[in-house]
Amino acid sequence: MGWLFLKVLLAGVSFSGFLYPLVDFCISGKTRDRKPNFVIILADDMGWGDLGANWAETKDTANLDKMASEGMRFVDFHAAASTCSPSRASLLTGRLGLRNGVTHNFAVTSVGGLPLNETTLAEVLQQAGYITGMIGKWHLGHHGSYHPNFRGFDYYFGIPYSHDMGCTDTPGYNHPPCPACPQGDGPSSNLQRDCYTDVALPLYENLNIVEQPVNLSSLAQKYAEKATQFIQQASTSGRPFLLYVALAHMHVPLPVTQLPAAPRGRRLYGAGLREMDGLVGQIKDKVDHAAKENTFLWFTGGSPAKQTTWEGGHRVPALAYWPGRVPVNVTSTALLSVLDIFPTVVALAQASLPQGRRFDGVDVSEVLFGRSQPGHRVSGRGAVPPQQRGSWRVWSPADRPPGALQSLLRYRMKRCFSNIYCGARACDGSIGPELQHKLPLIFNLEDDTAEAVPLERGGAEYQAVLPKVREVLADVLQDIANDNISSADYTQDPSVTPCCNPYQIACRCQAP
Repeated sequence: MGWLFLKVLLAGVSFSGFLYPLVDFCISGKTRDRKPNFVIILADDMGWGDLGANWAETKDTANLDKMASEGMRFVDFHAAASTCSPSRASLLTGRLGLRNGVTHNFAVTSVGGLPLNETTLAEVLQQAGYITGMIGKWHLGHHGSYHPNFRGFDYYFGIPYSHDMGCTDTPGYNHPPCPACPQGDGPSSNLQRDCYTDVALPLYENLNIVEQPVNLSSLAQKYAEKATQFIQQASTSGRPFLLYVALAHMHVPLPVTQLPAAPRGRRLYGAGLREMDGLVGQIKDKVDHAAKENTFLWFTGGSPAKQTTWEGGHRVPALAYWPGRVPVNVTSTALLSVLDIFPTVVALAQASLPQGRRFDGVDVSEVLFGRSQPGHRVSGRGAVPPQQRGSWRVWSPADRPPGALQSLLRYRMKRCFSNIYCGARACDGSIGPELQHKLPLIFNLEDDTAEAVPLERGGAEYQAVLPKVREVLADVLQDIANDNISSADYTQDPSVTPCCNPYQIACRCQAP
């Protein structure tokens, strides 16, 4: 897990009718050993301060705030990447992109997806007797064997990629329908990404496209309905279940229809937050009604700010809720990550981690159940005695415990190498301003949460930190090189574009 923060937090280091035809619910009796159920909710592009329990000025997350008061809130929880596909791949594998092969987003025309030799959390639990369901945005490949139904999920209902990657008739208030690529002087071969001007956004139920384009205005309610029905039917079956819900919120466009009386910019975003919060509330209510005592609900964010390793790009809101197991109304300062979800859930499910590979997350059950606080931190932020302020430890390869944060206690390092652009790439292939640092920027987050003032490069603190971080970073990269590393297929072919009716240019099929 320390490798997460040496990979993700050090900027520039990374190459930055409701039927279940595939699910057998007809199992008589309960499992001999009662295993817990798991509901994992991932909110897209939700900032740390969008949770009212984190930021008092936020008044739009009443259900989530209630969940925080009934469970554990994490204030130092981090996404595995600041883009969509890599963050999801890491959640489902417990491995960083340099290990699982997913280093950037898949496209509408992508042939591949999450490498097939990577084992997903759903596959592990499926082998352990779980019913598995996935609701929402997949974005790990939709063609052939990369579809969710072939990656361990018995049931799938959702969109195959981000909801701004296709035409819709309900594009949202802040996003025009099907924007065209800017027309530049360069040849079309210079384009670095797809511009989705023609293909309507599809909605899948299992292997079938049930609506294209999807109605974004009603998508949240559809997700809530499918999720609650899955929980009810899985609970009735007597088998343990895993439900992974990957929300479209707060990714643009914001398809809300009920606007409160507030300044336009804020009311749009606030309405989106309330819609998401209401969806989560419906799922939690169903958990409480159907399987409260034996269901662990984990809510977190995916990638709050795209393509950045500043703190706002990976620090996400996170809550754990399990009545009778997770302590009530506890704020944890433990340093944790989305990468910890995989090994923690596997351990609680009494299953085994896949063999022949290394993981960047660890089992954090002790933190969840209130028996440990630091998590991956040598000591919690703010817990260092005044006389030891500025002290921190580097684990040597000999004494480093698995998953320990090897070098960073209070520091984040930001760097752009000479061959990596720290700028946004436009649809026409052009790149924003390039910013390079021959020496990295290093920030002390205990004293400078906003990362506004980097340590002076000539100062004693900077000089003490830099060589140790470099040493550990080299060790981490060597470990990754020695691991079983996967490689994702990022080739594209227009023929794999999801289309319910290839005889219509926009691939249109209305729901029954």
